Amino acid sequence: MTEMLNSLAETLIKGKMNDMAGLTQQALDSGLSAEDVLQKGLLAGMDVVGKRFKSGEMFIPEVLRSAKTMHKAMEVLRPALAAAEVKTAGKFMIATVEGDLHDIGKNLVAMMFEGAGFEVVNLGIDQKAQAIVDAVKTHQPDVLGLSALLTTTMPKMEETINALKEAGIRDGMRIMVGGAPVTEDFAKKIGADGYAPNAATAVDRAKEYLQ
Repeated sequence: MTEMLNSLAETLIKGKMNDMAGLTQQALDSGLSAEDVLQKGLLAGMDVVGKRFKSGEMFIPEVLRSAKTMHKAMEVLRPALAAAEVKTAGKFMIATVEGDLHDIGKNLVAMMFEGAGFEVVNLGIDQKAQAIVDAVKTHQPDVLGLSALLTTTMPKMEETINALKEAGIRDGMRIMVGGAPVTEDFAKKIGADGYAPNAATAVDRAKEYLQ
């Protein structure tokens, strides 16, 4: 069983997308529980990916490939997890704010969160404050991520946080902000709970919030 779990983790780390679904099904068929496949195989692999990314041993294209490989595994595993009523790490929602059409970084963050066992709601790009407020009311995330890649769209983050306050739903979750021009000081100034310089750090911060 340990060999199978190690194989899952290694396949994920190497980004072997074509092998992942079959291997995940094989692991379930061998008698491994859905939770063990997730926690001891897939999440263990994504944990290595996150550490290597932060240390500079892996780069964005490789991390994206590993994240997509995780997605292939989850397509097979999700029904088994639901049937076993395995709890997720939490619910994470992410959006690129109004006026900003950048989504590569946002999508990488979303994939890393899914890879860490979160239920992920990806709202997409160019999201108006009110649309984010409405989505928060509907999905009730534990953590909300706001992304901006332009200095001209950064003020929309504060606008969104203020809209959440006005709607009376700001205090129900943690808000994290990120993107190339965003800083820790800016995050504090606009009333966010935190800032993350990259996708792997964002996952670590979110886990800390929900402990």
